[in-house]
Amino acid sequence: MKSLDDYLLDAEQAHGHLCAGQVLGVRMAMLGLQQLGIEDPSGKDRKRLVTFVEIDRCATDAVAVVTGCRLGKRALKFRDWGKMAATFVDVNNGKAVRVAAKESSKALARQMHPELENKNQQQMLAYREMKDEDLYTQQWVKVELPPEECPGYKGERIVCESCGEGINFRRELVIVGKTLCRACAAENQRYYNLL
Repeated sequence: MKSLDDYLLDAEQAHGHLCAGQVLGVRMAMLGLQQLGIEDPSGKDRKRLVTFVEIDRCATDAVAVVTGCRLGKRALKFRDWGKMAATFVDVNNGKAVRVAAKESSKALARQMHPELENKNQQQMLAYREMKDEDLYTQQWVKVELPPEECPGYKGERIVCESCGEGINFRRELVIVGKTLCRACAAENQRYYNLL
């Protein structure tokens, strides 16, 4: 595994700037990998890991940089829970650890660096220095990963009987005997509206 500074440089380059969220995400991912014993997530261990992120903020980009997990590789899973947390799953043995940032870390950052007026600067510096137990909670968890959720899954492609669009990874729904995509099955819950 790379050093914290090396990962922060990589995260800054991938994300476009360095901020407190990047520091949180890098350290979160490093801790998750350490707990699982994954040393080379972008190399020899790259097919061992699936990561669930719970927020679409700066930390998520940093988690992706450290773990090598990507949405397009089906190894990064997004759950929109609005929490600064991630769960790291070793698909070889089923072990999984959920790491979440502690709310108390913000106040601790202010206490550690009152000489800095900018809270982002306080947090960036303090988050580099804090002990893992002051920055995160950790829980060993069980994550069910059906085959269609795993990287490399090649499943049947189904066509929606309403819109005609293809549906992958068993995401279709059967409503009153009709096979539908999720947008057609629950039109009132689409994230878009037809014009």
